Amino acid sequence: MQRPTIISCAVTGGADTKEMNPAVPVKPEEIAAEALAAHDAGAAVVHIHVRDPETGKATPDPEKNARLFEETTEKIRKSGSEVILNLTTGWGGVIRVNPENPVEPVPGARLKTVEERVAHILQCKPDICSLDVATMNFGKGIMINSIEILAAMGKAVQAVGVKPEIEAFDTGHVRLANHLFDKEILVDDRPLYQLCLGIPWGADATIESLLTMKNLVPEKAVWSAFGISSTEFPMVAAAAISGGNVRVGLEDNLYMSRGELASGNAALVARAVTVIEAVGGQVANVEDARQALNL
Repeated sequence: MQRPTIISCAVTGGADTKEMNPAVPVKPEEIAAEALAAHDAGAAVVHIHVRDPETGKATPDPEKNARLFEETTEKIRKSGSEVILNLTTGWGGVIRVNPENPVEPVPGARLKTVEERVAHILQCKPDICSLDVATMNFGKGIMINSIEILAAMGKAVQAVGVKPEIEAFDTGHVRLANHLFDKEILVDDRPLYQLCLGIPWGADATIESLLTMKNLVPEKAVWSAFGISSTEFPMVAAAAISGGNVRVGLEDNLYMSRGELASGNAALVARAVTVIEAVGGQVANVEDARQALNL
């Protein structure tokens, strides 16, 4: 490992609930506090989703979604923290269908327009936003991101100076992202790839999958990887040893070990720091990360 390893912390997703782990943040002030605690523990980047405080889950309302992102990011910025902000655009990209009538979405589907999916990015202007370069079976739903959707979203966020983080769940997604850059549909001198492993139904969280996907990433790119659930920390070690960056957090994993719930995101980040240092690496600070990511 020739350079410091960037730790990203995925503070809260949209699925796991407080019933599963009371530490899962829901309200904007909770999410902001967890993001800041993760940074203090060693994360240079925080990846943010928001939830409806009334339901604890992602909201289907685009305007409410944008307001929650604005409130959350404002709280983080007002703290004076220099942590790098990475907001999701995955919201609004998943649909469920009725097998008896596949052209009709199941009620509650979250498939939104490009404008709705990037509204909070254009409003909040984070450093980075995720871009799911994937159309796939995703849990019980279907994630839909056509080339046209990806091109429109990517161009919209880049126009306001936000760096897309390519989220790839399998080898073909890396190839599609490479195509977008090769054809200059997206333009970035140092693209950022996040290799997402172990998620149903993408690539397994194994060293073999990690290395196969990593070897497809362009040489000029920066890459990171994560595994979900019990594979989180093994993938931290594997990515760090392989020259990549890492991601941990309550979005991806609720436990420190079997039967031991994580007390918060900071505990998961602290464990990642220990793993990286144990394999001979160093952890990147915010300045290191900004330089590496060309921010």
